[in-house]
Amino acid sequence: MLSELTPGHCVRLLCCGREYFPALIEDINAAVSEVHLETYIFADDVAGRSVAQALALAARRGARVRLLVDGFGARDLPAELATSLQEAGVQLLFFRPEVTRFKLRRHRLRRLHRKLAVIDGRVAFVGGINVVDDDNVPEGLAFRFDYAARVEGPLVPTILGVMRRMWELVAWVSLRHRYRDDRAPPPPCLPCGDQRVAFLIRDNIRHRQDIAQSYLLAIRLAQHEIVLANAYFLPGLRFRRALREAVARGVRVTLLLQGRSDHPLLHYATQALYGALLRQGVRVLEYRKGFLHAKVAVVDGFWATVGSSNIDPFSLLLAKEANLVVTDPAFATELSASLHQAMADGAVELHTEELAHMPWLARLRRWLSYGVVRLLVGLAGYGQQHDLRN
Repeated sequence: MLSELTPGHCVRLLCCGREYFPALIEDINAAVSEVHLETYIFADDVAGRSVAQALALAARRGARVRLLVDGFGARDLPAELATSLQEAGVQLLFFRPEVTRFKLRRHRLRRLHRKLAVIDGRVAFVGGINVVDDDNVPEGLAFRFDYAARVEGPLVPTILGVMRRMWELVAWVSLRHRYRDDRAPPPPCLPCGDQRVAFLIRDNIRHRQDIAQSYLLAIRLAQHEIVLANAYFLPGLRFRRALREAVARGVRVTLLLQGRSDHPLLHYATQALYGALLRQGVRVLEYRKGFLHAKVAVVDGFWATVGSSNIDPFSLLLAKEANLVVTDPAFATELSASLHQAMADGAVELHTEELAHMPWLARLRRWLSYGVVRLLVGLAGYGQQHDLRN
């Protein structure tokens, strides 16, 4: 993956929606010809209405505005908001909207989990932040913690091309042929900085393993430190072995994981791995100040990734994801400092002694959850590809 990095980029780290939405809206407000936005969730809250207003204004100015949302993640998007966007000229599509009742079928589990935006073919946003307000969380919790990156440079047209192809596919499946993409490819973007960047996607055709392999290669090449923050962390055998081997080489490995979760089954299943990870020398911290939604990592203060992909079977085997890889000491140092600050402000480090004195009922809950997730992965046909055995 390191050979696929492209030089000549300016990348800015954006921490949480409080930095992301002002930057996104500023660029949408400056749009002249085209705005593409993909998101898993589009909430009817302060952030959602602000983004919707910017999209509508851009469409009324004559820019072609396209909004693609996931049919499950954005199932609560109010009809009134959708109608107002379309009346303003925004083209709106739902990825796999046919979610009526639960059935354990692969196609129902394959969601559009990417969070991408490209404006005028000149600037892109890649990350894990949905269109939902940071403070849209249960009472008593701090704001949602997440990251995105703003990108300028030669890879922006590539990101736009990926988004256009997805739009065409969904439009064709939806029989929305009037939404066909008839515009010429965007002109190339000139180099604007010295940061090297790779744009990685996960799909079910040519790029099934790109994000996972990028993580594995970075971990296997690590010499000093790995800091990984992930909202839903349930890695397979190869990933856990790579972490264990890194520790054995003398690499300091730190995991920042959720301490409060909106998906208890996955949360408890992850906690079932804590004992093995701690015994192998991996530091494990739980972020308990609020919801940790980040999917980022820093290796050796040089390699960094920001994106939408969790390290779990649903992201790595089923969902459509997008991550940005940046090799730049300044960017990696900024992300690492932000993560360490989050650990200091809102995380608790776990130790083997605490697990040893855990009530048996809590242990049972964790291992039953782990067993259920293994069963679901197996029933979906991915048991061998994502081996969850200890």
